[in-house]
Amino acid sequence: MTKVATPTLGIVSLGCAKALVDTERLLSSLEPHFRFSNSYEKADAVLINTCGFIEEAEEESFAVIAEALEKNGKVIVMGCLGARKDKVKARFPEVLAITGPNDMHAVQEALRRVFPHMTITPNQTTNVQLTPAHYAYIKIAEGCNHHCTFCIIPQLRGPLQSRRIGSILQEAETMIQKGVKELLVIAQDSMAYGVDLRYRSDFWRNQIVKTDIVHLLRLLGQLGVWVRLHYVYPYPKVESLLALMQEGFLLPYLDMPLQHSSPKILALMKRPAHGEKILERLQNWRRLLPDLTIRSTLIVGFPGETEEDFEHLLQFLDAAQLDRAGCFTYSPIEGAPANDLPFLVPEAVKEERKMRLMERQEAISARRLQRFVGKTIEVMIDDIEGDMAIGRSQGDAPEVDGIVEIHGMTEQKPGDKVHVRIEGSNNHDLWGSVVS
Repeated sequence: MTKVATPTLGIVSLGCAKALVDTERLLSSLEPHFRFSNSYEKADAVLINTCGFIEEAEEESFAVIAEALEKNGKVIVMGCLGARKDKVKARFPEVLAITGPNDMHAVQEALRRVFPHMTITPNQTTNVQLTPAHYAYIKIAEGCNHHCTFCIIPQLRGPLQSRRIGSILQEAETMIQKGVKELLVIAQDSMAYGVDLRYRSDFWRNQIVKTDIVHLLRLLGQLGVWVRLHYVYPYPKVESLLALMQEGFLLPYLDMPLQHSSPKILALMKRPAHGEKILERLQNWRRLLPDLTIRSTLIVGFPGETEEDFEHLLQFLDAAQLDRAGCFTYSPIEGAPANDLPFLVPEAVKEERKMRLMERQEAISARRLQRFVGKTIEVMIDDIEGDMAIGRSQGDAPEVDGIVEIHGMTEQKPGDKVHVRIEGSNNHDLWGSVVS
């Protein structure tokens, strides 16, 4: 009998880290049956995990689908944009299959139709990782219970669905056994983890464990690796995380997408905790933990945003002294309630406000980084280039934050931690030399 060659599946993963985890899980289930490639031309078919969070993300996904169809012809679409099947099909009727986010079964069924000679069975024994070997994302929940007016995540991914805490801890142990040195914990709202399960108990290592974010992070922090938490709302419960940071179980880093500071705009956005005294909380957290790094994401040009609202945001930046901040102009997306709000902000005004905000934030970031000059800090190495290395401090998440350039490297490798004396800084990055 002639042996059928193992087909090659082209893989494209777009959007956020949560979508990347979905892609990793899918590839883990398919690994015995396929080889994977980032080339369209060398693949027997192409699988695209799309993003549809905002209009620009939709257009990027459409552009990638068009390119894959042109260069390969056999394309399967999954992910958030795939949840809008009619929209994708109307634009690309030749697409072989369209599935929504995190629907492994539907993708496997589509692949069975594309490769009818294959018997594709789910696999649970491997763990494909698309990040570098020394760090990995671990998703603790799916969906979201909030209804922010600019967001359609609940429509695309459903309500909050927390994972069993025992399953998360087992996955973390497997990752660490493979060489992972940093776990990046993610969910749409990490502080809500366990709410839908009423914080029920589970089992891990023959002990009873509670499905609660603080309990989870404490246990992860006992596994001997860096633990970094993403996507936190400014609830009072955040103060319980500071205790974990002080004890060394959790990195002193908060990724808190505040979106705005104007009470009027936050109310229009229907942001959770929009009535909280956010600035007061931030300043109190910094007093409790001076080394805390706070990262945020902000939106300018939201419908109804006046110059006064925008000035409120700039003044908030000056007072909050955020270490890192990304900024987006408001982008309408089909199905978002904010589309029906009056007083739209002209595109030119949006862009001008974004430029002004980022100039203000870069100056703040530069001042914040200057405090490290002359100090020795712990750095995790990401890459080696000759006798120089690129690394990250405890205040830098991969891909989205700054880097530390390290001189005087010898035998270290990615994933190693070194102590670096910081010699200089700019708006985003640090540089220095290894301390023996």
